[in-house]
Amino acid sequence: MRNLLLGAILLQQPVVPAPVAAPAAAAVPAYVPERVYDTRRRAFADLESMLADLAKADVVFVGEQHDDPNTHRLEAAILDGLRRRGVRVTLSLEMFERDAQGGVDSYLSGGIAEADFLSSSRPWPRYATDYRPLVEMARTEGWPVIAANVPRRFASSVAKTGLAALDTLGATERSWVAADLRCPQDGYFDRFAATMGGHQAAGSTDDQKKTTERYYFSQCVKDETMAEAIAVGFDQFNRKLVVHVNGAFHSDFGLGTAERVRRRLDGRRVAVVSVLPVKDLDTLAPAGEDLKRADYLLYTVAETKK
Repeated sequence: MRNLLLGAILLQQPVVPAPVAAPAAAAVPAYVPERVYDTRRRAFADLESMLADLAKADVVFVGEQHDDPNTHRLEAAILDGLRRRGVRVTLSLEMFERDAQGGVDSYLSGGIAEADFLSSSRPWPRYATDYRPLVEMARTEGWPVIAANVPRRFASSVAKTGLAALDTLGATERSWVAADLRCPQDGYFDRFAATMGGHQAAGSTDDQKKTTERYYFSQCVKDETMAEAIAVGFDQFNRKLVVHVNGAFHSDFGLGTAERVRRRLDGRRVAVVSVLPVKDLDTLAPAGEDLKRADYLLYTVAETKK
């Protein structure tokens, strides 16, 4: 869980642009080791059963560990399994910011080359290996792709000075942030604060509390903005299913972005998958808080990215 909040904790760190040249197709294993646990049935299931169920949802969250290669292969497998079932997916990504939506749309429609798309959309550093397969599948299938996240510079400003930073934005810039922002100090805040505890700089207890609150507000702005983007996309594209990929902290336990989507799409089914890299698939015994983490726990073998 520690790595899941790096986007919030290290907001001042710049994102290194991905290579703009289209990468050559890399050979990936046909088999990705995995086991599926259905937390509602309290039993192990299989990937196909999970996909058949997810195909009936309105919004599916796939919570990832950002730096795990097998996790990203399973994300592609989820999309491919839904495609095989004839589901018209709207793909939503934390990894692109809302002000990049025009470039995303132009690339999907064939209006610009991939190099131009990447140079203008600030993709995450490992885009070529981790997220390009998802975008390319959407492009091939004619699926919309939602650039869901708040612009990083706005989240960084909130982390530095608080929510008042948003008051300085012009109308266009403010439209890239959720209109309805609710950031209560609830159970989600408690989880966030507990995770932040190991990253606090030296200072008084009061200073540390204020820092945690500002970083939480930044996290909340991300959650609310992604939730708004998902809800708008759900209505705009009138699709059967929105699949949103984000760091697992944003959706684990049905909190964060997932909770805020439920607020905006009342009555719609929101399903949560949490991908969990582990050392050994044969000794799994899900218990305790993990049983509340997601509808499906998708385990895979942790692999060190080379």
